[in-house]
Amino acid sequence: SCPLVFAGKQTDERILVQDNSAFAIDLYQKLRASDGNIFLSPYSISTALAMTYGGARGNTEKEMAKTLRFSLDQENLHPAFAQLESRLNELQKVGNIKLSVANSMWPQQDYKFLDEYRSLIKTHYGVSITPVDYKRAREAARKMINKWVEDKTQDKIKDLIKPRILDAFTRLVLVNAIYFKGNWESQFKAEKTKDSPFYISSKKSVQAPMMTQKEKFGYADIGSFEMLKLPYIGNEMSMIVLLPKEVDGLKQLEASLSAENLKRWKARLSKREVLVFLPKFQMTSMFRLDKTLVSMGMVDAFSDLKANFAGMDGR
Repeated sequence: SCPLVFAGKQTDERILVQDNSAFAIDLYQKLRASDGNIFLSPYSISTALAMTYGGARGNTEKEMAKTLRFSLDQENLHPAFAQLESRLNELQKVGNIKLSVANSMWPQQDYKFLDEYRSLIKTHYGVSITPVDYKRAREAARKMINKWVEDKTQDKIKDLIKPRILDAFTRLVLVNAIYFKGNWESQFKAEKTKDSPFYISSKKSVQAPMMTQKEKFGYADIGSFEMLKLPYIGNEMSMIVLLPKEVDGLKQLEASLSAENLKRWKARLSKREVLVFLPKFQMTSMFRLDKTLVSMGMVDAFSDLKANFAGMDGR
């Protein structure tokens, strides 16, 4: 996930972007030790947890702010999320890309949440609120939530909530769904795609369909790795690729990855002609983040005895 950079003074929106980017890197550094590839949307995670943070109080609130890198207070944080989401949704109105962000709240039908909390997340996160019954119709609730996610992601994310995740004690499910589809500003020609070796480790390679083109792109040689900026049509969004020069150089690159370094590296990008080889790929990842977030300092939120979400229900 790359930081979004906006011109102008240090607005709350810009502060939030920097904070979210810092959390994205923190989270990636925790998850990169897991096996296989990693694919995640830190923005989705930050948004869902921000909706939860809106109801946090006491030490739970303090720990969440520190872990999520939120430097804005509650009063300014949620309007900044609203501005950022509005800006992201505006991008697709140009018609060049498809980018939609949607939030939903699924409370237990007979559980009383504070009107102030409902108003907060409805106003700033545009949530749809649908009461369901986790006590007597748990499977129906699960299917309803999953169907909503499928619809919002053009059927790309199916069966988000697996069986046995919800139980009779579930009182609220908050969901964030994000969908992006964009065409490259400089298209890869299908006839130039050929199977080539792609190294998945220093000793093992697989044959992968490799797209190729020679064009002017933002490029930087950072020493042990190269950096490339591939814009999507309209130039509002882009993919940043970091490629180690050594086949086994990924761990070294990851160790140096930080929000500050990423910003510094991006500043070195300049337009030059580059011969690009990019494999076509598809990946799916699923994470349970409770233990990860606890290890990052968000402890009380996951404790039955210490969690304080009085801002949600007044209890």
